Amino acid sequence: MKIYADRFPRFLLQVFSDLLVIAWVYAWIRAALWLQDQVQKLGVPGQKLEGAGSALADNLADAGSKVGRVPLVGDQLTEPFGKAADAARAVAAAGQSQQDVVGDLAMALAIITAVVPILFVLLLWLPLRVRWIRRASAASRVRKSPAGRDLLALRALATQPLSKLAKLGPDVAESWRASDDSTVEALAALELKSLGLRQR
Repeated sequence: MKIYADRFPRFLLQVFSDLLVIAWVYAWIRAALWLQDQVQKLGVPGQKLEGAGSALADNLADAGSKVGRVPLVGDQLTEPFGKAADAARAVAAAGQSQQDVVGDLAMALAIITAVVPILFVLLLWLPLRVRWIRRASAASRVRKSPAGRDLLALRALATQPLSKLAKLGPDVAESWRASDDSTVEALAALELKSLGLRQR
């Protein structure tokens, strides 16, 4: 199938719409990634809380083990350090939980930000694109058949705007009925051109 973008505005329109859809999808993916990065920053306090809690728990556990070596009262002195270490570990776990919540929220917002507008444009654009591909493919197959030129000419008479048909001459229908080669050729070319195809 020979397609000439410089001579067929319909094909140019298809290419332009394809590029617009690609740019739209890319822009929303970038926006989703940016939003995810921004929301992830909310997890920084959780990281600091987790780090501080873990460090404090380790220090308290270490201090408790050293105090436990004191003769006679070591076991009694170790218990408060153990409880404080457990509390510090709970703080660290809360920090980790906060990071998990922020991470899940960032992912959910990113997916919603990207998927909703992308689906919206695809639901509008994709059916039109598929319909054009089918029509152009069918026309390309038809023009290769022996009676393809006549069929394309008939379709042009039935579907093309009257303003375009009038440019072919005031008696274009009569010429087509008379099987005038130049008229049939012009009508077939008009139908193909509307699909972005070139008459061979």
